[in-house]
Amino acid sequence: MTQPYDDRRTGVTTRGAARTGTARRGRDRRAALLPAPPGRHRFPGEAPAVAVIGGGIAGLAAATALAERGAHVTLHERGPTLGGRLAGWPVVLSDGSTATMSRGFHAFFRQYYNLRGLLRRVDPGLDSLTGLPDYPLRHGGSGLRDSFARVPRTPPFSAVGFVALSPTFGWRDLFRMDARAALPLLDVRVPEVYARLDGVSAHDFLARVRFPEAAHHLAFEVFSRSFFADPRELSAAELVLMFHIYFLGSSEGLLFDVPNEPFPQALWNPLRRYLEGHGARVRTGTAVESVAPVPGGGLSVTAEGRTRRHDALVLALDTEGLRTVVAASPELGDGPWRARIGRLRTAPPFLVSRLWLDRRVAPERPGFLGTSGYGPLDNVSVLERWEGEAARWSRRTGGSVVELHAYAVAPDADREKQQRLLLDELHRVYPETAHARVVDARHEWRADCPLFPVGGYADRPTVRTPDPWVTVAGDLVRTELPVALMERAATSGFLAANALLEKWGVRGVPLWTVPSEGRSAALRALARLGGR
Repeated sequence: MTQPYDDRRTGVTTRGAARTGTARRGRDRRAALLPAPPGRHRFPGEAPAVAVIGGGIAGLAAATALAERGAHVTLHERGPTLGGRLAGWPVVLSDGSTATMSRGFHAFFRQYYNLRGLLRRVDPGLDSLTGLPDYPLRHGGSGLRDSFARVPRTPPFSAVGFVALSPTFGWRDLFRMDARAALPLLDVRVPEVYARLDGVSAHDFLARVRFPEAAHHLAFEVFSRSFFADPRELSAAELVLMFHIYFLGSSEGLLFDVPNEPFPQALWNPLRRYLEGHGARVRTGTAVESVAPVPGGGLSVTAEGRTRRHDALVLALDTEGLRTVVAASPELGDGPWRARIGRLRTAPPFLVSRLWLDRRVAPERPGFLGTSGYGPLDNVSVLERWEGEAARWSRRTGGSVVELHAYAVAPDADREKQQRLLLDELHRVYPETAHARVVDARHEWRADCPLFPVGGYADRPTVRTPDPWVTVAGDLVRTELPVALMERAATSGFLAANALLEKWGVRGVPLWTVPSEGRSAALRALARLGGR
């Protein structure tokens, strides 16, 4: 049974759904339930005022949970639209048409139970998401290609099936691995995995296990670079946690869904209307400058030169935003907590290049392709395969909308050169694109993802802070639950709201995660041998 989130007073159970009537979020019968803190269904009488700073996934989850219980929520987002790193905005292309630009492709995996629960508020059937039939991975040196379409979904058959079907990871490779070094993969528990592996880099862990080079790139560097980080800088604990979430810990598999329209239209505009329907005030284009405790209780929030008092606060900011607000709020928290926030780091820059081409890519090309060995290119998406807006542009013009990603780019890299290199590598991956004219191109350079460095787990903030009326949410937060990436953002947002609701005696939101330990008793026993 997993330890509870921050104060260790509430456990996770896989059998709680039967007792509480909580609807199961996915197909995995061993998914773990974190019961909601008990209490009244809603606030009786006058409800407290809560400020949520940050309109990304974490802030939207926190604001939703609080507004549903009747709190007076004000959501501040410094950008012009909601969504955080999944925001979108209109652009006018050189052909005169309007399109929605964003920071790029995101995979909505089926074990993202809490993120999907948030989206179900406005889309009960998740009709705004569509499944991609495969998650192919291709290596430029060997030309080999892995696929997850036929891999069994139930562990441990998923890992066995991957080895059986993979051209890059065969049985000989499996026998060459250091079995003892690999044993921690068989029983991943949080936070124990951090105590064991946070002091090791993802790169060194894979070298210790003697993972075959091709499989290292295709199956595991893909995971590490999902954190926008070089494997030499990333904590091995995060990599191993990803292995648990996607391979041996969950029967939801490695296939995923994607929004069938751009992020604002499919996800965030409906959720904004939902929040406003529950009385929340959503203030986009409003940057919070500072916060401070108020004598006698509560906190003041200063935004756009105007200060308002609130009873509680959720800080749902990215790394730089959190550091900036805390630095400008000298009375917030205590010295050690503020120092920990100040030490948080961001991952290296990444590039998203979206190209509108005057002809279509070959019809057999997948909607998404992970790549390795193609210079800086990490993946290629063909948007008209799933996104309605891109499909309509493609039908009207006969062209394709292609998106290229490059993660963990050197901070001093020549950006124009990197953009050209991505296009050159696209021509290697899909040779027919070499003959296409680029109708328009948009390049998004960002460097605002959290870095999870070797040995950095203890410094990451938890949901709770030294001030009981201030909580923190986001994918940078230490939740002590088996979640990552977008799902960590959503989960931490609900946890941040639950921590406040519990203090007011109001019922929180029940949450689900992948199983909180290895699924097989025999494999768990083997894993214990590796820990000796």
